[in-house]
Amino acid sequence: MANKARLILIGASGHGRVTADIAFLNGYEDIVFLDDSKTGECADSPIVGVSSDLAGMEGDVFVSIGSPGIRRRLMDMYPERRFPVLLHPQSVVAKGVPIGEGSVVMAGAVVNPGSVLGRGVIVNTCASIDHDCVIEDFVHVAVGAHLCGSIRVGRDTWIGAGAIVNNNVNICSGCTIGAGATVIRDITVPGTYVGSPVRMIKKAKQQDLPE
Repeated sequence: MANKARLILIGASGHGRVTADIAFLNGYEDIVFLDDSKTGECADSPIVGVSSDLAGMEGDVFVSIGSPGIRRRLMDMYPERRFPVLLHPQSVVAKGVPIGEGSVVMAGAVVNPGSVLGRGVIVNTCASIDHDCVIEDFVHVAVGAHLCGSIRVGRDTWIGAGAIVNNNVNICSGCTIGAGATVIRDITVPGTYVGSPVRMIKKAKQQDLPE
């Protein structure tokens, strides 16, 4: 069924192209982009201005930018706007899973029963989130990452492509988990973690942490 509302996507990158395709499959036919550094078209939709032009435009809004911090900042700037949830038809989301506004679940991704997704969450292509996980606001679970059961991931955290997080693990806010990493115990200090099992290689700067 066509959605008569316009959808304004902020961010005309590759991630934006994928998001636009999912939006089309969710019924949006009038799709435009805002981008601060690009002009022309993205995914056959026009780039009509920069992000600051949003205030004068009507329509639903989706921030199609992978960075958790940028996504949070842009969504928080416009609390009155409608940020839809976009689910690819070939994703599997268990019945009753609450999903916060402005989140996307991409093709081949699985979210199992008892889990909760916050605002502005990305569950990327073929990622999986097993039972009873809590994924807080603005988390990005990258392509092919796998989260086992009863995991909590704090705000503004990036779980890299192909990473694995073991059962019953908590990851604090403001972390970056490298591609292919394995997390087998709690992470309590914000920073960048790589390896199998993970080790910290850089502590997060205070100004980069979510409030």
